Amino acid sequence: MATLPDTLETAIAQSVEATKAALAAGCTRLQVEILFPELKPMPVVQQYLSLFPELGTHFKVFFADAGAAALARRDWGETSYAIKGVNEPLEPVQPEDEAFIFVAPTSVEVGTVEKICGLAGDRPCILLNPKLQDVSIVGIGYAGRQLRERFLDLLETCYYLRPLEKGAVFRAYPSAWQVWWDEADVAYQMIAEEETRPAGDRLDQILAKVLPAQAKKTGILQEMQRMMRALTQ
Repeated sequence: MATLPDTLETAIAQSVEATKAALAAGCTRLQVEILFPELKPMPVVQQYLSLFPELGTHFKVFFADAGAAALARRDWGETSYAIKGVNEPLEPVQPEDEAFIFVAPTSVEVGTVEKICGLAGDRPCILLNPKLQDVSIVGIGYAGRQLRERFLDLLETCYYLRPLEKGAVFRAYPSAWQVWWDEADVAYQMIAEEETRPAGDRLDQILAKVLPAQAKKTGILQEMQRMMRALTQ
């Protein structure tokens, strides 16, 4: 079982192993979320791919726009795989393609990402740090609900790491979702395991058990609001 990583490099290495485990289990629609503040996606995906030779050479890496793709081609030099913007007019899926990687796609590109994943069939599609849940674009009505049922809810989160102020929400496939907490003068400790991602009221309940007694009496609302802001950014 993976434990909470202490460096970004360890987290990326863990995410590769979690992806491999999920693919071996037959999952083909995956997402990896490493949600450190101010994290730049390009070096993360470059290291992720360098640690994942099992992907082979016949795969495509899609960035959210053509400019980001051009920057990656410039900085990474010659690669054995194709690097493209997700909305470039060229045919995105070819018979020889073995896998598809999407780098930080947003809700603006969600329709195109869904289309490419559909054309991919049973070939792996891996979304790295996706930002697909913008309610203002995806929608909260019937169309938004259909999109979630048809595509978003089918994505398996094989790796997830989101720091809190004094803890983290963590998952590395095939383990359950975990909440970790940093006690004073004690290493991070796992304080909960859940079958689904703990959020909202459930996360409130878990964190309330470890908040300082004084915070429980006088400042729990402010403390939880601060943590929730960190969790939902």
